[in-house]
Amino acid sequence: MTIDVVILAAGKGTRMRSDLPKVLHPIGGVPMLGRVIGAAKALSEGVLGDVEITVVIGHGAELVRERFADSGVKFVEQTEQLGTGHAVAQAIPNFRAGATVLVLYGDVPLVKTETLQTLLEASSSGPALLSVVMDDPSGYGRIVRDAAGQVQAIVEQKDADAETLNINEINTGILAAPGDLLAQWLPELSNNNAQGEYYLTDVIARSVCEKVAVTGVIADDPFEVAGVNSRAQQAELERALQRDHANALMAAGVTLLDPARIDLRGTLNCGADVTIDINCIFEGDVALGDGVSIGPNCLLKNCRLAAGTVVEANSIIEDASVGEACTIGPFARLRPGTELANGAKVGNFVETKKAKIGRGSKVNHLSYIGDAEVGEDVNIGAGTITCNYDGVNKSKTVIGDRAFIGSNSALVAPVEIGAGATVGAGSTITREVSTDELAVARGKQRNISGWQRPTKKS
Repeated sequence: MTIDVVILAAGKGTRMRSDLPKVLHPIGGVPMLGRVIGAAKALSEGVLGDVEITVVIGHGAELVRERFADSGVKFVEQTEQLGTGHAVAQAIPNFRAGATVLVLYGDVPLVKTETLQTLLEASSSGPALLSVVMDDPSGYGRIVRDAAGQVQAIVEQKDADAETLNINEINTGILAAPGDLLAQWLPELSNNNAQGEYYLTDVIARSVCEKVAVTGVIADDPFEVAGVNSRAQQAELERALQRDHANALMAAGVTLLDPARIDLRGTLNCGADVTIDINCIFEGDVALGDGVSIGPNCLLKNCRLAAGTVVEANSIIEDASVGEACTIGPFARLRPGTELANGAKVGNFVETKKAKIGRGSKVNHLSYIGDAEVGEDVNIGAGTITCNYDGVNKSKTVIGDRAFIGSNSALVAPVEIGAGATVGAGSTITREVSTDELAVARGKQRNISGWQRPTKKS
């Protein structure tokens, strides 16, 4: 099957009260339009065939083009917003011979590829529209079917009689149809209505009039076909997406201490017996090995944590690789380029950046270790800083196996501390400390007897 996808993304989104085009607002950390493009692209991974995507843009067109410049989609601009039928008609030059056209909406971000596959399969000989059954269908166009279940009409609420108003199946606007039919019918639509617009739904009436059967496919989940027109609706779909993520994680064996308080804004792959406490955020690509435990209020982004690692409360891990049985936090920050070997510990209020911490080494509290290579079984005392930046260049600190760095030390890079060496507390180290040496670099202590404290002048 040849599939030409048309995504309508020209609207301003006035009720969002934002300078950002509505379709660029995120759901689950991804612009809404990006989610729709992703669902459409995934059709090509199945058995349905070749997919090309055209995005109809209007308000904020240049921002949308820029954001999705590398996405492989085509753009056409709707310079005047004259209705959904008019918007789809802008894409007619991109329809390929014999293609099925699938119409989607850039502000309906949770539509599933599997649902779209079902819809496309139902559109082989005529239009197929996607509907949903709602407990309260107020405000939506009702789907009227005949005795055989074929769609006969879409009746807007203002035009519906009492019997039609009792119908709970409503139109979502998502449609699949043979491209040659749409190419014929769309230019012939009328705008003889109160809004003076060309409605895509009129294609259904035209199809019924020409005795071309219209199939209705019912979506399982109302959130899947819900649109976003306000910040409140955006928040509602965000929570719906996160509920789905939480349910999938728990079905895979992950313990979530509160499924309502987790945010996944990327991908999260978990081994067996992983536990995640409340208010944790996962961004980008995150992998957690068997038995990993994540404490409350943590942010993990583009990182790998091997089996048995424990992350205590309020820690941030970004673009880092963590070995087995490590301990991180509380209140630790692992910045990009950090690598922890098995059994390493990064403790309270410690920040690392582009640092390799060896097996069994400890940076327990109140320290900054940046642009550093730390060997095995090293102990780094509280308040230690690797002074890696001179205002222009970054330099490296190397600390050998089993070295002991006393509290409140400053290691001025580039500098190397040898294996088994000791740095006395309060030292500022500016040159190499050899293997097993003791380095003490601080002013000599003076005790002054009879010292009188200053008194306050009257």
